[in-house]
Amino acid sequence: MTTATVPARGGIWKQTRTFDPAVRLLFLNQLTINLGFYMLMPYLAAHLADGLGMAAWAVGLVLGARNLSQQGMFLVGGALADRLGFKPLIVAGCALRTVGFGALAFAQSLPMLIAASLATGLAGALFNPAVRACLAAEAGERRVEAFALFNVYYQAGILLGPLVGVALTGVSFRLTCVVAAVLFAGLTAVQLRHLPAGRSAEAAGDGGRTGGQFRTVLAHRVFWLFSLAMTGSYVLSFQVYLALPLAADGTAATTALFVVSALVALAGQLRITAWCRARLSRERCLVLGLALMGAAFLVPAALGRSLVGLLLCAAVLAVANAVLYPYEMDTVVALAGGRWVATHYGLYNTVCGIGITLGNLGTGALLDLTGWSATPWLVLCAVGLGCAAAMAALARGGRLAVRQPAEEESPGPRA
Repeated sequence: MTTATVPARGGIWKQTRTFDPAVRLLFLNQLTINLGFYMLMPYLAAHLADGLGMAAWAVGLVLGARNLSQQGMFLVGGALADRLGFKPLIVAGCALRTVGFGALAFAQSLPMLIAASLATGLAGALFNPAVRACLAAEAGERRVEAFALFNVYYQAGILLGPLVGVALTGVSFRLTCVVAAVLFAGLTAVQLRHLPAGRSAEAAGDGGRTGGQFRTVLAHRVFWLFSLAMTGSYVLSFQVYLALPLAADGTAATTALFVVSALVALAGQLRITAWCRARLSRERCLVLGLALMGAAFLVPAALGRSLVGLLLCAAVLAVANAVLYPYEMDTVVALAGGRWVATHYGLYNTVCGIGITLGNLGTGALLDLTGWSATPWLVLCAVGLGCAAAMAALARGGRLAVRQPAEEESPGPRA
């Protein structure tokens, strides 16, 4: 059970209606999460520096606290979702983000701002793995198609959030925070009422042991190798936030990069997934997506800081992400063998999050050393092609196939 069996036809809404209400709610969930997050977070740094007069180090500390709490707690959030069920963690995460965003509206001191930032990050660590594991469980055989639609709603939130945020922040940043908090409060109530009870059959069948849960996930060598290979895709796609905006050098050009990325995903995700499903295996889709990500950086390597070249690079990265995302999420479930899925997602997010941090440090250092020559773009291209080669090697011999329950845990006495 690794790929969707229902062909993709019709528009986004028509496709959405073919899924059960629980899956449709998860689509709405991610749209609202990203809408609320991106209407606020892009403007937080300016509020801290200009509105509150904080020093640059303090702004970095507040923003870093959110990222640290989210990346550092993904594995814990996933493990709790598998133990307690998906619904409690999704609801708790949205409720905590309501509190965090509400606190940002009124916080003035550095300790209060750090506490609010930590809360928003921890919230993401609670609901992120749970949402994806819940979607995989509820979609069943159609999970590839479901994750393709999920990415459409995900990107729609990224596109709409800053547009709503800039209008609200034009009135006051406090209003933006309050509206974002209200959105999350409403989402919390809707999910509390309508989301099916979380599945925790793994915990029930495991006799309540936590050692077996973490041993199963952390000892999964192929999953670690898959996560490390996929980390390259996150480093490369993150360049839409780092290298490409720096090269574009201007607010209008940077905005155009994000708009192009989002529009490619909205217009092309379902068609790209349908094309891939009809012609390629899951493993070949992963290799193709990684190779496309690397190839995208050949454009700025050849054209330099030309806006056309940067926009084309962003578009190819978006196409590559559309190829990768549904099959990437599906592979996590396949390697988990359907067991401790949220914990696997939590570990995956943690590994990729660490990779993004290290990759950004390396990219920034490379840009400082070489400037805007072809070198940094060619290095990024090499990262993508190297990850594609690693994924192809990993796929040989069927190592990315569905993992059977018998392989998950070595037999032994119960603790």
